[in-house]
Amino acid sequence: MKSANIKGYHELSSEEVAYINELKQLAVMVGEKVDEVYNREDSDKRWASIARTDLQTGFMALIRAIAKPETF
Repeated sequence: MKSANIKGYHELSSEEVAYINELKQLAVMVGEKVDEVYNREDSDKRWASIARTDLQTGFMALIRAIAKPETF
């Protein structure tokens, strides 16, 4: 498989790519749980929305910690 470079990132190893993909899969699962809570009739939509945003930010930070972007 030909490796591809993403502008502003170092070349990711296959282990890094696999780990990032694992985190992305986990993020999807967490997102589904957030949706379940949000869609409950008795849930506070505001807090569920805050949770969604904060969890997205957290997963993004974890992925950036591995990918180590060289740019902003």
